[in-house]
Amino acid sequence: MADALPWRQRIGSQRDWMWRSWRTRYTYLRSQKSESSPPLLLIHGFGASIGHWRHNVSVLSQHHTVYALDLLGFGASEKAIAPYNLTLWIEQVHDFWLTFVREPVVLIGNSIGSSVCLAVAKAYPEMVKGVVMLNLPDSSVLEQPDWANSAVKVFRPIAAVGKSIFTFPLIFNPFFRMLRSSRLIRLWAKQAYADSGEVTDELIEILSTPARDPGAVKALRSMVNTPKVTEYRARSILPMIKIPMLLFWGKQDKFVPPSLAECCVRLNQKLQLVEIENAGHCPHDERPEEVNRKILSWIGECVT
Repeated sequence: MADALPWRQRIGSQRDWMWRSWRTRYTYLRSQKSESSPPLLLIHGFGASIGHWRHNVSVLSQHHTVYALDLLGFGASEKAIAPYNLTLWIEQVHDFWLTFVREPVVLIGNSIGSSVCLAVAKAYPEMVKGVVMLNLPDSSVLEQPDWANSAVKVFRPIAAVGKSIFTFPLIFNPFFRMLRSSRLIRLWAKQAYADSGEVTDELIEILSTPARDPGAVKALRSMVNTPKVTEYRARSILPMIKIPMLLFWGKQDKFVPPSLAECCVRLNQKLQLVEIENAGHCPHDERPEEVNRKILSWIGECVT
């Protein structure tokens, strides 16, 4: 069985790519059947990496050439001090596409990777034929009453002060070192997954190893401190997108409420929703057979 192999042997040919003088990691696996099918570009979620696609790459590559990218600051990519926000990762994905692909792709993302994929589709529509999102962590799709928006404005300065205190190195660095322990990462992963039996030693290795890289603590502080961009909120992007979109949502997601899925659909009636039973925040890893099968059939039916 393919899954009996170590995960590094199941995700294709890993390579390093220098992007803006930063070392980044990617992998690819050429299509085993059809070169005419659109290539796929996979973008992981927060704290994850290309290894998180270990149950997907080989299956998807039976019909499509597959690329997967470690976003800067994650996985085996450099833990740089950089302005981490969607704009940075959009440019990384676009430059990767210009360098290695140069034909329209289907973007597939999990969690924050879904946000990156959606934002790339807005910023560079010429490179995207379709978007697959595996849970979309964007609360902007909710209808916010006026009082809630006012409350956010009132508490924003207080939150800014709290963040500056929390990210002070004498406080943040020991906290991060405690947080990156395998025991705590396992506890966190059990909240992300509906079935704790899916939280294997292999998964913990994938999630915990990058956190021990040189510069990891400074990179995370940069992520926390970098101001968030607002022009890529799902509420404004979803109604604009005309290409096919597929949204998976784990029905037992404890991180992002499944109720957000219907809010997304209301913003674009062409968005196809697939709810996955017995899955949490990472349905591609918990229920890979179902997710892989649906992705391949959807591309064949909806993406030209």
